[in-house]
Amino acid sequence: MPTECSAERFDFGVVEGRAVEAAFDAGLVTSDAGALLLGATDRAIDLVDRFADCFRDHRRQDLIEHAVGTLIGQRVFGIALGYEDLNDHDELRHDPLMAVLAGKLTARREDCAPVAGKSTLNRLELGQSEPSRYHKIAYDAAAIEALPVTLFLEAHKRPPKQIILDLDATDDPLHGHQEGRFFHGYYDCYCYLPLYVFCGRHLLAAKLRPSDIDASAGSIAEVERIVRQIRVRWPFVRTEAGDRILYEDIYCARGEMENRIKECQLDLYADRTSAATMRANQLRLWFASMAYALLCALRRIGLADTVFADATCGTIRLKLLKIGALVRLSVRRVKIAMASACPAAEQWGHAARRLTDAARARAAPV
Repeated sequence: MPTECSAERFDFGVVEGRAVEAAFDAGLVTSDAGALLLGATDRAIDLVDRFADCFRDHRRQDLIEHAVGTLIGQRVFGIALGYEDLNDHDELRHDPLMAVLAGKLTARREDCAPVAGKSTLNRLELGQSEPSRYHKIAYDAAAIEALPVTLFLEAHKRPPKQIILDLDATDDPLHGHQEGRFFHGYYDCYCYLPLYVFCGRHLLAAKLRPSDIDASAGSIAEVERIVRQIRVRWPFVRTEAGDRILYEDIYCARGEMENRIKECQLDLYADRTSAATMRANQLRLWFASMAYALLCALRRIGLADTVFADATCGTIRLKLLKIGALVRLSVRRVKIAMASACPAAEQWGHAARRLTDAARARAAPV
């Protein structure tokens, strides 16, 4: 127990004759230094820029502080780091690591931080397919839905002989009066009933739906859309979806898709659908889906041949992203001094090197 507390200093007794004191006076310190791997992963697969291209910015560019790409990246990186609520960003906007990930160390205006706060991000999430007076950023839903499939195709150097698409519906419990809220007898709660489509660990679709429908509703249309996009790139690959034999003999024996859904909803907060409209909640689900795709690429590219090759998104965050560091800014560099005692330092360095190589290979002319 502390023997003395004040606004400036906290005393925690004496160890071997030396007083133990603590204070929030270290200056620029971050607890998310490992997130540099997220930035490296993004450069390797070009996720954030392409996701941002799915949005149309109708704001006056001479009056804005935060570009759409900065907002998109901030939201995706934040979810990957475990910050599921927009309220978190009122403090995160001052975090030096978020500024580094945004590629923007200083704000143009004195009353702004390098990255956005909750109000600006909230306006982004409340956007719609067409701009309005108060929501100037619109999005293209079809383009967003196509991006996870594109990332899946690019993750393969050559077309596989066969792929199996796993489809499953799950409950997303609701605790407010959101649009599309219905009581589901099987799950015994008010909820949404999102449809997920995976191929192995790759997320291909995350469709938010009300729960007053059959679990298979809309699945044929989603499979048709995904297969059509896959066929353009891989015209001869054999595609299977869950019919009875695949379900009973393969899917039930593996149960792997349940683990993938748990990663999305428990580790990456895909069930944080507390906005009033289904449109806004679908956008939140897409943000969580992109965070999953980013961590999936980090695992696949950077962590292959390490003890984290099969780790969950939550484990990757805890072991490799949540690293304390002192940040020093100078005219020539940003020095991020991470904790020397980090247990996963060797694996972190391995991932950093592999991701850097992948980013260089992507940037090299064909």
